[in-house]
Amino acid sequence: MSIGERVAALRARLPAGVTLVAVSKTQPAAAIREAYAAGQRHFGENYAQEWRGKAEALADLPDLTWHFIGALQTNKVKYLAGRVAYLHTLDRLELARELSRRQAAAGAVLRVFLEINLGGEAQKAGCAPAAAEALLAAVRALPGLEPVGLMCIPPPEDDPLPHFRALRGLRDRLGLAELSMGMSADWERAVAEGATFVRVGSALFGARPPRLT
Repeated sequence: MSIGERVAALRARLPAGVTLVAVSKTQPAAAIREAYAAGQRHFGENYAQEWRGKAEALADLPDLTWHFIGALQTNKVKYLAGRVAYLHTLDRLELARELSRRQAAAGAVLRVFLEINLGGEAQKAGCAPAAAEALLAAVRALPGLEPVGLMCIPPPEDDPLPHFRALRGLRDRLGLAELSMGMSADWERAVAEGATFVRVGSALFGARPPRLT
């Protein structure tokens, strides 16, 4: 199947109210164009400098919506401000403050998901569940940011289902609307547990090529 055919097939299986974010990291701009031609509009990137090149190459595509879904250093925020619609990986106040400063200067609002480290993995980014309420309150007070939901990446060796359920419960307690969870291997289970955004890469684009430099 072509990229366009895979996009169309997966989109047809998604229930109403679930946004497909096509994870296009390391994929060439031509692959994004093919997915766009099949009706896909939301694309997720992990690396700020790689995203900049693609954003310039694809600037002619109307209503293409960029999501930043990778770990973000504060010194890279300047590249994204006013140009990315969603950030899925907000996990600390330092980053929130820099995002707010840059977004306010750009006169734009960034929709953000708090990334929650449900597995307590030391090597993985994310806010501890117990700290999420305080971080959310701080983010809500900052201009240029609109917290919309929570995001998680379950430990690869774990059954993702308990993590999806825990994230949904935390989202409900915090009074947020959206859940960014589920990838190529488990997006259907995530949707069954209430995901409103799924981040799918290899199921759409095939094997990931080496990272662009």
